[in-house]
Amino acid sequence: MKLTPHRRRQLAAIAVACALLLLVRCAAGPGPAAAPRRGYSIVACGELFDIDTRVVLWDEAGGYDAYREGKFFGDEPPDGKRRYGERASHPETLEQLREHVHAFVLHFDVAGCSRQCFKVLQDLRVLSVHFMLDVDGTIYQTLDLRERAWHATIANDFGVGVEIAHPGAYAQPMNALMRRWYEKDEQGYYQKFPAWLQETGIRTEGFVARPARPDIIQGEIHDQIYYQLDYTAAQYEALAKLCAGLNRALPRIRLEAPRDAGGTVLTRKLEADELREFDGVIGHYHVQDNKSDPGPAMQWDRVLDDARAIVGER
Repeated sequence: MKLTPHRRRQLAAIAVACALLLLVRCAAGPGPAAAPRRGYSIVACGELFDIDTRVVLWDEAGGYDAYREGKFFGDEPPDGKRRYGERASHPETLEQLREHVHAFVLHFDVAGCSRQCFKVLQDLRVLSVHFMLDVDGTIYQTLDLRERAWHATIANDFGVGVEIAHPGAYAQPMNALMRRWYEKDEQGYYQKFPAWLQETGIRTEGFVARPARPDIIQGEIHDQIYYQLDYTAAQYEALAKLCAGLNRALPRIRLEAPRDAGGTVLTRKLEADELREFDGVIGHYHVQDNKSDPGPAMQWDRVLDDARAIVGER
């Protein structure tokens, strides 16, 4: 078919437009480096970092505000007690924060859902954590990363913490405490909620919290055997994106966990000097020998490999 001069000019213009679009996409980089979007971003020293998954901030409707000096639930007046503190270096800029913070601490909340977790921390224990990760993958940020949250003793000053909604790990499989939180149907185990927990706050309507793996996981922490059902697939996906986002916001938080010479993630407490020298993702049990979270079910390599893929490390 013979093209008219006008048609040739049209096709040339389309080719140029496609080339420019490809160039812009290449320059923009992967999704996590996109312009920040409120609702999908975490906050460090007032700056937003898009992590491409739902994030509810402390000042949003439905968010959980750890800046509140008093109980969050109910109508009690402020008690004047802060649930957080200042980091030792008193960072005022993102650059200063990046120099100081180098650990991301993973917890399970033993509360089953983020709403109950925040009630326990804020209203009952006068404690705090930067993030909560609900069973449906929704992330809640309760404080700017500039603040020192109270969740992991000596790691608080140089760490960022997340409480992952989960019933916990136990020394006996499917004991009375585990049976309070789990039932089984034709598809396997799923998480239920005790009758006393009247409101869960889970944002995804009709969400069923099924473990990512069907079987009870057995593993050793601090030379003791624990049993645990897995986290949900939605939590793993969101946690990987959160790790990738933290690595971009605070690059000293490497996408790595403490390992032995064979490459296996350590299941013991780190010595004080090891803890201060390690840059990356750790469990609460790496900080304290009386803690077992995030438990033997945590798929460390799944999270870290997925996070590395997001930031393009492989």
